[in-house]
Amino acid sequence: MKKIIYSGFFLVLVACAGNQFNQTPPPPQALPVIKLNTGSATIWQEYPASVEGAVNVEIRSQVNGYLEKIYVEEGAYVLQGQPLFSINSSEYREYANNAGAAIQVAKANIERAQVEVDRIKPLVDNKVVADIQLKTALANLSASKAALAQAVSSKGSADITVGYTLIKAPVSGYIGHIPFKKGSVVSKTDVIPLTVLSEVNNVHAYFSMSESDFLTFLSKVEGKTTEEKVKNISPVELLLPDNTIYKIKGRVELVQGQFDRNAGAISFRVVFNNADKQLRSGMTGKIRIPSMLHEQLIVPQEATYEVQDKIFVFALGDSNKIASKQIFISGKSGSNYLVNKGLVSGETILFSGLQRVRDGIFIAPQPISLDSVLRASL
Repeated sequence: MKKIIYSGFFLVLVACAGNQFNQTPPPPQALPVIKLNTGSATIWQEYPASVEGAVNVEIRSQVNGYLEKIYVEEGAYVLQGQPLFSINSSEYREYANNAGAAIQVAKANIERAQVEVDRIKPLVDNKVVADIQLKTALANLSASKAALAQAVSSKGSADITVGYTLIKAPVSGYIGHIPFKKGSVVSKTDVIPLTVLSEVNNVHAYFSMSESDFLTFLSKVEGKTTEEKVKNISPVELLLPDNTIYKIKGRVELVQGQFDRNAGAISFRVVFNNADKQLRSGMTGKIRIPSMLHEQLIVPQEATYEVQDKIFVFALGDSNKIASKQIFISGKSGSNYLVNKGLVSGETILFSGLQRVRDGIFIAPQPISLDSVLRASL
């Protein structure tokens, strides 16, 4: 019985061993590869920026009084000349009325003085009275005319003051925060404005460069002077907080004349057309400045992987054996890396399926065009 059992067990072992010896290794995986070459690429330098309206007007009271009406809401879009606030004008209208009455008095005094001149002049001509009386009458007439001019000026000043009680929008734009409420007492000496009105048909985006970035940047732009170089800067993009690109490109219009010694930076201003009012004062974003590079080794990010902040690719070697290689990045262009060390033009690397392979295995390469990959990434 035992002998039979052992013989059967031996036969099973022999059969299993035979199956193992007869198994053939699986064929290499068929995976896409790309052959690298150099080309031209656009890279973008990014700088944090703050957006402001081209015109930010502080709306302030030019008279003292209490707010009688507030015609607008915070955030509303207003047109130039549209009423914003009114301040109680009763006191100033009384001043204007008094000035108007003073004009009438001055006119009456002129008429009286003219009558006196007309009465005395014939008497002086006939030597009935001394000419000193005529001179006195003429002086009174001149004084009355001067008083009229003064009264007219006072009336004009009073009318202007009355006009200040109705505050209108000096430009079209958006109303900012309104810290005062109806009935609040306001003054022309208030530190806080009634509101800030932002004209945003065009907006300015301000950003800064360090000294080294500034010198490197300008060295790549054509022009003999700094002013010429600024004019020749390519149109720039604005990256919005939601990581979308604003649809209209801007132009660098102004560069500050000197460096800020404390910050060690120099400020730029970029003008963007904002006809659709998408951009508002106070927004933030990033200015993206393009730079064209030639003869660059371009590697799709999809063909790379990271280990401890280092970037690698699988390079295809002899007999289609893959080996990992660390690469060094000089910049990015879209979803592609620009490589300055670790690979050379003409090398072939694994494009996809990186998670299914390991260093040192053999694959069945399936070549695909690098140009088609780069076009698809645009």
